[in-house]
Amino acid sequence: MKKERKTDSISTFLGSDANVDGSIEFQGTIRVDGKVTGKISSNGGTLIVGEKAVIHADISVGVAIIMGEVDGTVDAKDRIEVYPPGRVGGDIQAPVVSIEPGGILNGSCTMKPPTASPGKTTATPKIHPVTVDSKRN
Repeated sequence: MKKERKTDSISTFLGSDANVDGSIEFQGTIRVDGKVTGKISSNGGTLIVGEKAVIHADISVGVAIIMGEVDGTVDAKDRIEVYPPGRVGGDIQAPVVSIEPGGILNGSCTMKPPTASPGKTTATPKIHPVTVDSKRN
């Protein structure tokens, strides 16, 4: 059974004829089907890399959904999803990483828990002792 890809509505679209050399900073959700060289960043936004996209950039976003080619580091605050025929050549880092069969990662993967926002505290799980009675009636 194939997973359904959930995405917010796309607020920015770079078509297959687009060729960007430099930095892209965005809010919301962006879909890239063209070529990008440089840097892509967002404070919590979603990047969708289309099947025909070729990205040679370092990426720092909230969510990265990759179905095309990415050459560079990918750092996501929430999650990274790689779907076939997606290919990543570089290191990736996110609390949640999903690589579907047919997706390719050539690099290292680091999964770290999400960092707490300033002013928020992270709850520490409490461990309660358990007593086991080995005698049965």
